[in-house]
Parts: sequence; structure tokens; C-alpha cells
Amino acid sequence: QVQLVESGGGLVQAGGSLRLSCAASGRTFSSYTVGWFRQAPGKEREFVAAISWRGGSLYYADSAKGRFTISRDNAKNTVYLQMNNLKPEDTAVYYCNTGRMAALQAVVGDLSWGQGTQVTVSS
Repeated sequence: QVQLVESGGGLVQAGGSLRLSCAASGRTFSSYTVGWFRQAPGKEREFVAAISWRGGSLYYADSAKGRFTISRDNAKNTVYLQMNNLKPEDTAVYYCNTGRMAALQAVVGDLSWGQGTQVTVSS
């Protein structure tokens, strides 16, 4: 079974950028649709963005549109989330998961949720 590890989080000032990585191990996930999610303190986990296995279909939450870009490099078994113009409300733990596109948008993933990567945006 594929396992995913998130990385790339950190502390950044408002207006700054970060690139998150979701690396797969265990087996190739080039045929999987992959989504990014986030969970802020005291809030439910929410959908951020998803990319189909070939990268031809992209979906974004309204909060991510125009600022975040999801991409993938199947040769590296990695999916990325480039986050620009970060805002304090983007502060959360960010996770990735695989699944069907509709399920991912409903925050349903095929795999157990990993540890995620913390993103903190200061004002």
C-alpha cells in the first residue's frame, strides 16, 4: 500500500510563499488522484486542492484559487502544493491523501491520515 509523507511547512510572514511536498513510498502512486487538505486548530479538516493522476484535472477550494497551485511529478512520486500570498488564515496542518476526486473534495481519503506538515503564517 502506498504511504504518503508531507513536508515543506514552516513559519512565514503574511504575503510569503511555501511549497509543500507529498512524497509517496511503498508503491508508485502515478495512477492515483491526490488531494491536499488542511486542519486549523479547533476546526474540521477541509479540502484545499486535488490533481488527477495525469495532472489534467485540477480542483481548488475557493480559499485556494488564485494563490495555490497543485502539481505533480510522477517520476519522483511527489505531489506539490505551491502556496503564494499566504494569509494568517492559512495557518493549519496540511495533509495529503489519495482517492476519487469527488471523495477527496468531500474530505474522504483512501489512506489513514499522516502527521501532516505545519504551516504558520504570521501577520
